[in-house]
Amino acid sequence: MAVIEHKLNDRDELIENLTRVFTNDLQQALDQQASATLLLSGGSTPAPLYRRLSTENLNWNRINVALVDERWVAAESDASNERLMQENMLINNAAEANFVGMKNNHQSPFDGETECSARYAILPAPYTICLLGMGKDGHTASLFPGAVGLREALDSEQYCAGIRAIRSEVTGNNIERMTMTPWSILQSQRLILLITGADKRVVFEQACQSGASSNLPISFFIHQESVPLEVYWAP
Repeated sequence: MAVIEHKLNDRDELIENLTRVFTNDLQQALDQQASATLLLSGGSTPAPLYRRLSTENLNWNRINVALVDERWVAAESDASNERLMQENMLINNAAEANFVGMKNNHQSPFDGETECSARYAILPAPYTICLLGMGKDGHTASLFPGAVGLREALDSEQYCAGIRAIRSEVTGNNIERMTMTPWSILQSQRLILLITGADKRVVFEQACQSGASSNLPISFFIHQESVPLEVYWAP
């Protein structure tokens, strides 16, 4: 298990530190190669980071921005991670970035797996940074405990996998999802988990102690040895 923990005093300091990490890594990647790839998660917690990062003076036209997961809804939906990116990340200087979304025209995420994986196969790898989040149920990306498609996603060597989660307070009504698989996420040079609050801290610590378990899918990234997991946490 390779976990590196960064405990910050508050969320402003958290955003400040992560902005610096992202900017430095992206610039270093652009100095060494033709393009960089940034894999990002949805949710309200990272949105301030995205808005801040969008103002950084980088060659955004050489940076690919792609989603870690997506609800199987129209891009215009309030629940869409693509919409979150359009409103918080792909603005200011970052409006020039190349965005790769997950949602396609197939009826279900399971039907859309092949097309989504084909989009992601084109992204230059290894990916520069992948940012994960975590729910109170221990899910990360859209790898939900007990979900239809979870085991297949965990075992897959395709880039993306369809998921049908068990409806809960965490999932809300949008239980059909597309997610990057662990196999594809672990092709990242830097893997960061962003969490806030005491309740999620408790879940994370449980996942550290329990070993890899589909009951707490974040544990698969905690207990793997391929890429160190850097955890950034603030109250």
